[in-house]
Amino acid sequence: MLPNRPLVQAALFPEDDPAVVRALRVIGEQKDIRYHSAPAKNVLNGPEVTGMGYWSVNPYVGCAFGCAYCYARYAHRYVMERAGAPNDDALPPWLAFERRVLVKRDAPMLVRQALASRSTRWRGLASGAESVLVGSATDPYQPAERRFRVTRGVLEAFAEHPGVRVNVITKSPLVARDVDVLARIASRGAVTVHVSLITLDRALARRVEPRAPTPESRLRAIERLAAAGIHVGLNVMPVLPGITDDPAGLDALLARAAAAGARDVGACALRLQPAARDRYLPWIAAEFPELAARYRTTYARSSHAGDRYQAGLRTYVGRIAARHGLVLREYRRGDDKVAAERALAQLSLGL
Repeated sequence: MLPNRPLVQAALFPEDDPAVVRALRVIGEQKDIRYHSAPAKNVLNGPEVTGMGYWSVNPYVGCAFGCAYCYARYAHRYVMERAGAPNDDALPPWLAFERRVLVKRDAPMLVRQALASRSTRWRGLASGAESVLVGSATDPYQPAERRFRVTRGVLEAFAEHPGVRVNVITKSPLVARDVDVLARIASRGAVTVHVSLITLDRALARRVEPRAPTPESRLRAIERLAAAGIHVGLNVMPVLPGITDDPAGLDALLARAAAAGARDVGACALRLQPAARDRYLPWIAAEFPELAARYRTTYARSSHAGDRYQAGLRTYVGRIAARHGLVLREYRRGDDKVAAERALAQLSLGL
């Protein structure tokens, strides 16, 4: 949990008091995570940006969970520079993604303004003809949310409009804190929460996702959401070849999620875009050296695992999903370059 002290609040809004910020730079190095304000002109990214037929909102840029495989790392430096955030400690980009997080504190207000507007641009979203995904590029319930509550504010803004369809993706059990708001949205429109979990092995999860919540806590979140009548699903994304793709482990994971109340599951193999590869392959060499050569070969010419591997994974996950009463969500493979450009646009639009 973030420390509840005024100095941390000052660090979030560096433009408020430069003298205090200068003093906090040393404290920030000790605490290892610093938050910066990210004023935005707009936080709603349309289907033309996502390319997937839905809107998206990302309350934060950067993520303290520090997952070794995260694909969004590459965009962080660009967005930080556009937002004018200082880089006085010269962290490498992959680490700055985890330690320098931008907070879009005005996101709830901007969502309200958009939905209240008479512009035809927002009509499909406000009417429910189009859906919105909260957390398409960074986790909306990362540790900063405990203090700054931007994601909750965004959900409250959506809850004011009947018919809105909202989807949320997160690794954090903190989403269960907002079950009241999610229930309000569901009572007047529709809401789905997808909880991401790739392994039940707590020790392995800590190696792969150093600061993310434990598998047990995420399963408890699924239980709480399901008990409240919220549509909740499981995301096994990404499946890490040779690490989390053990058939027995996947079977156990889907069984536990189904027992907790998950209704559906989505799964896909690891994708390694260039910046993610720069972080992930050295991590593999350090943590799983026996797999290093295979990973370099597999991802040498493509960001995707081989077609044969992907087909086998889909077949197996589909079979065990059916066994446990889970609906299998289809994952559509897109062009890497287009996907990268869209992810960057979702992070940076309006800053």
